[in-house]
Amino acid sequence: MIETVETSELLAFTRTVEAKSLSRAAAELSTPRATIGRRLARLEKRLDVRLVRRTTRALALTDAGAAFYRHARIALDAVEQAEASVRRSDNVIRGTLRVTTPPMQNPGFHALVCDFARAHPDVQIHIDASSRHVDLLREGYDVALRGGTELTPGLVARTVARTADVAVAAPAYLAARGTPRSARDLRAHRCLLGFTRDGLPQTHWPKAGGGKMSVEGSFVSNDITLLVDAAVRGLGIAVLPMLLVGAALERGDLVRVLPELIHAETRMSIVYQEKELLPPQVRAFIDALIAWAPTAIYAARVTDRPPRPETPVKPHARAKPPAQRSRIKRR
Repeated sequence: MIETVETSELLAFTRTVEAKSLSRAAAELSTPRATIGRRLARLEKRLDVRLVRRTTRALALTDAGAAFYRHARIALDAVEQAEASVRRSDNVIRGTLRVTTPPMQNPGFHALVCDFARAHPDVQIHIDASSRHVDLLREGYDVALRGGTELTPGLVARTVARTADVAVAAPAYLAARGTPRSARDLRAHRCLLGFTRDGLPQTHWPKAGGGKMSVEGSFVSNDITLLVDAAVRGLGIAVLPMLLVGAALERGDLVRVLPELIHAETRMSIVYQEKELLPPQVRAFIDALIAWAPTAIYAARVTDRPPRPETPVKPHARAKPPAQRSRIKRR
């Protein structure tokens, strides 16, 4: 008969998985590293299964460990909620909040997180800004802000806004290399590409109305903010979310390229685990995101107007963006 698993063992295991290090887990729990190691060993002995493979440089979950982690996380969340229901009557939100987002040069989002931290000082906030597709269930995150609505079982996606993926380039780049008129013209241009969800370089860009076009590029990065900077610095043409390039378009640092050919709608979704009762800190942050997202994307929607007929970009034509900016401000 398997002995009852102790909460301290579950906590040592989950925190080690989330921190990816015994030392970091010990520091977060204010517990000696040796104690964390003993609790993990005791847990594996109770279950008679290897949960974590430990080497001198890294920790890796076994298949059994990944399955056990999901249930352990649910159990600890339930314990936390049970304690909150009987021990706290001050309505103060506490606990740990783990959030993953794509890298964003967005002062509004930064202000949202800082305002949330100020309003809830007893919440431990972990924000992971990464271009990789984080597995919420396996890696122990509470909330993800991401494009699209593709889900794995056990997750919920709530669409909060829609933006567009558009092709952009710096006016100086187009003045030097010419403005492409067709998909075929892109072969003579430098295309700045990202990575797919599978970790491979992009090979296609979206066509307006559906479909894809084949592209090649010599500059590839999974850091979307780097692609924005590369486009602004005149290194080539990139397809990027309007949410990230709207301000640069307003300033005239970037202009649209092939607007009638390259365009796709992207949904901004809040993704979280499907639970009957969400921890209070998670619910509060989701509510804050829902309130923030529509206003954050407003500027991008203003910029994302139906495209005007494109004309070749010439040196003297670079005066057009300020006129467009003043027209927007008068509205």
